[in-house]
Parts: sequence; structure tokens; C-alpha cells
Amino acid sequence: MKPAPGLRRQIIQSLAVMALGIICLSVIGTYIFYAFAVTYLPGSISDTMVPSRLELVWIVCTIIAALSMAVFVAIRLSRRLITPLNSVAHSLREVAQGKLDARAPLDPQAMGETAQLVRDFNAMAERLQSMTREREFWNAAIAHELRTPVTILRGRLQGLAEGVFSPSTELFEGLLRQVEGLNHLIEDLRVLSLNDSGHLEVQRSNVRLADELGSVLQAFATPLAEKGFHLQQALDAELLVQCDAVRIRQALMALLENALRHADPGNLWVRLERVGDDCQLSVEDDGPGIDSALVADIFDAFRRGDPSRSRKSGGSGLGLAVVRAIIEAHGGQAFCQVSAQGGSRFVLSWPLQP
Repeated sequence: MKPAPGLRRQIIQSLAVMALGIICLSVIGTYIFYAFAVTYLPGSISDTMVPSRLELVWIVCTIIAALSMAVFVAIRLSRRLITPLNSVAHSLREVAQGKLDARAPLDPQAMGETAQLVRDFNAMAERLQSMTREREFWNAAIAHELRTPVTILRGRLQGLAEGVFSPSTELFEGLLRQVEGLNHLIEDLRVLSLNDSGHLEVQRSNVRLADELGSVLQAFATPLAEKGFHLQQALDAELLVQCDAVRIRQALMALLENALRHADPGNLWVRLERVGDDCQLSVEDDGPGIDSALVADIFDAFRRGDPSRSRKSGGSGLGLAVVRAIIEAHGGQAFCQVSAQGGSRFVLSWPLQP
């Protein structure tokens, strides 16, 4: 599709065509008028500076024709310029009043920049409406995640205060687990908020990342084995990486917790390797895999492949979003692939040197 000419070019062309038309009307039309008058009405032409009646009629007709041409061009220009601007202004007032679904209609005759202005405004309004929906979704999701532990804490503490429950080590350990869950949720929300505002900082240092990740795998070895997972690791022991080891360990823990909750028991591969100039950490399971329609959004906050299963297993829906935030803070990217075994392969890739 050929792009529409720019607004300046179209205005210049319109004014040039109008001026040329008026000149042609005045010069060529006058020549034809006098040629006709001299040939067929020889006595109608004045020999003095005062125009004859016929000449006055011609002058008035010429002025009216020139004015009509100018008004016609002005109306066309104003329609192409003012109509889209008025449409945007009206829609802006509606958006300011809270009507986020307001859109400016695009006049087919709108020119270059004005047409682009309408399209840009509509895109901005769509983005604003989407962000508002996303904020409402976040508020509802956070309220849902906070409600369960707070309700449990309130019920247990009220029961203790009223003597319904007897103080015991098991009861206090349960309360402590709820508090730790709340603290984990708050920390995840803090990390995501810092990342969204561009203030998530990482403390980089040169480390043998295999040693750092080995301690995480050792800590998860027992819970993984109890769930029926066979942990397979291939860590490049000689790979020196400039990164925030604490944050990378946090990301790996989130991926392993995700596997514990959602993957089927079987082989679980953890690999650390160099790919070109990047460091690549991956966690791969045997199944059940993720629907291809959900893969692109799997790292978004509160986006669950199977919501009922996630909530039943205790996931908050923030783990993978935190993983992506950490890797993006390292200048890398996180993505999910379908593994050769039909499961999921979560890959974290970031530059060896920032």
C-alpha cells in the first residue's frame, strides 16, 4: 500500500493548484473573452480606462469564479485537517471523563499526519484501557492471594484467643508457615514493582556459577526425590559468569519449585552452559507440557497454565514473573520451549559480560 503524502506536501499542492487555476482563469479566460468580444461584439469593448458594461460583467464573473475556487479548496483542506482534530479533541475529553473505550473515527479523506494522529490516539487509548484492565486484574489477583493466608492466620489466632485451640508446637509452626508464605509473596511483589519501575538492581561479580547453583540443587534433591523426580544436572564447572549469584539462585529455586508443583514425576534436567557470548541456564521436565497458546504469556504475573491446579498446589502465580524480572535485570531474556520429551524447557539466557 502506497503511503499517503505528507500534510505539508498536500497543502502546498492544493494551494499551488488553486493559484494555477485562478491564474489560468484570469489570463486565458480574459484572452478568450476579448477574442470573442472583438469578433462577435465589436462595440462592447471600451476604448477608455473605464470598463464597459460587458467588461464589468466579465470582471464580476471572474472574481466570483476565483472566490468559488478558493472556497472549494479551503473547505476540502479544512475537512481533511479540522475534522480529524475535532474528532481527537472530542475523544480526548471523553477519555478525561473516564470513558476509556472512546475512539476517534478515522475520516477516509484525512491527510497524512492528521490521519496518523487519529491512529496514534486510538492506539494510545487502547493501551490505556488495557493497562487499566491489567491493573484491575492485578488488584483482584493480589487480594485473592492475600486472602487465604490472612484468613487462616485470623482464624487460628482468634481460636487461640478464645481458647478454642490449645497452644502447641504444631499450631505455631503452621502459623509460621503462613507468615513465611506472606513474606515470600510480598518479596515477589517488591521485585516485580522494582523491575517495572526500572529500579531492580543486581550486584554483579565474577563467580563460578556451577558452584552457586550446585548448593541449590543439593537443597532440592530430597524434595524432588520424594516427589519421584530424577534430577539430572549438566553444569559447566569452568564457566565464569558476571552476575548476581544470589538473584540467579533465586531464579533457579523458582523454576525448581515450579517443576515440583506442576511437572509430572520423571527426569528433570538442569543445564548450565555457554551459548555464544551468553550464559544459558535451563530446566527441562518430561511433562505434561504447556499449551502452545499459553507459552508466550507463561512468564506474566498471575498467568497460570492451569489455574485450578496452581491454586490447589499453593502457587501464587508470581514465581515465573520474578524469574523473568531477574534475568531482564541482567540484560537477558527468559522463554519457554517444548522439550523433546514433550514437557517444558524453561531457558534463562543473559550476556556473560554486561
